[in-house]
Amino acid sequence: MDVRNNRRTTTGSSVVTANRLLDGRIVWLTDQGTWSVDIACAAVWPNDRIEAVIADTARHQQEQGVVGVYGVQLADQEAGIMPLTVRERIRAFGPTVHPQFAPSHEDTVHV
Repeated sequence: MDVRNNRRTTTGSSVVTANRLLDGRIVWLTDQGTWSVDIACAAVWPNDRIEAVIADTARHQQEQGVVGVYGVQLADQEAGIMPLTVRERIRAFGPTVHPQFAPSHEDTVHV
């Protein structure tokens, strides 16, 4: 079981995240099996399948140029992909106080 996200429910959905080995950037697993710095590009899985996705992805993480693969529970919202916890929202969207310091997705690089 993914111990980093102990708030995951049996229902709902999650995305997979990691840090890129090259520069430490936070990345999100896409439907194509690549990694994006933009959470909006992340593939969404139902929570009853996410552990298998995490396990499979973690087995190949270094080959894919990432480390620290884990799942992030999403809030039940219809406004797109929104992490449930504040910690993961900060990882996804940047600081909560100074939006000008948020990561730019214009330089998105898919690994």
